[in-house]
Amino acid sequence: MVRMKPLKNRPHVLVFDSGLGGLSVVNAIINARLGVDLFHLADTAYFPYGEKADEALILRVPAVIRAGIEATSADLVIVACNTASTLALDTVRSHVSIPVVGVVPAIKPAAALTQTGTIGLLATPKTVTRSYTDQLITEFGNGKQVLRHGAVGLAGAAEAKLAGETPDPEIFKAAISGLLDQKGGDAVDVIVLACTHYPLVQAELEALVPRPVTWVDSGEAIARRAAHLLQDQMDPEAPTLRRGLTTGGADEATRRVLLGFGFQTVEALSVSSQL
Repeated sequence: MVRMKPLKNRPHVLVFDSGLGGLSVVNAIINARLGVDLFHLADTAYFPYGEKADEALILRVPAVIRAGIEATSADLVIVACNTASTLALDTVRSHVSIPVVGVVPAIKPAAALTQTGTIGLLATPKTVTRSYTDQLITEFGNGKQVLRHGAVGLAGAAEAKLAGETPDPEIFKAAISGLLDQKGGDAVDVIVLACTHYPLVQAELEALVPRPVTWVDSGEAIARRAAHLLQDQMDPEAPTLRRGLTTGGADEATRRVLLGFGFQTVEALSVSSQL
């Protein structure tokens, strides 16, 4: 177990993702002006999680997060990855002794927003098929129809965009057509972005939708949950972006993105496979 460290003047919040999708959550925390020191950990050595075996991720995710907590003296960790949250959140919580906030598809707010009763769920291929996603729809879908599509390559396209590259436009077209060309797709009026990478390419997706829709992600809800858990421990000043961490060795592209985003330093993190 990770021993809980005392809180600093400003709480240390570690945002974890398989890649750089956690930056959409960092944006939400910045917009909420939470008085914390922010750290971002990208498990780039194992990206993308959506293509890895469940058994491997259940071992990998807690080990990487534990190493990140120890490196940053984190007081709270945000698992800003739907794949990791829907698969390994309970395992992570059993291996650390600080609060852990997960991210799951935003079915509940989408059900409250839809006027047509039909919601689109855009996620990784594994997230759309998980029993956890089924449970969310049953519990919070309020009887609404939820059309799902597992988008191939969309997280990678977001990473490419962040790195200054031009993603293949066919990836965005395939994501939107795969969702809206289903039977009943013409009634979708709310689209849930169920991967933290996807808000980073919302503009590209929105340009391909032939009518106005409402886009929903989990960033604001995560920021509210973090604020609730930290409460009066936060400093009144805006968040400070301290250190970026990656597991992919030199990883120059990720390093450039994190430094350009505003993190003060970026370092490689060594991860032991042993829990």
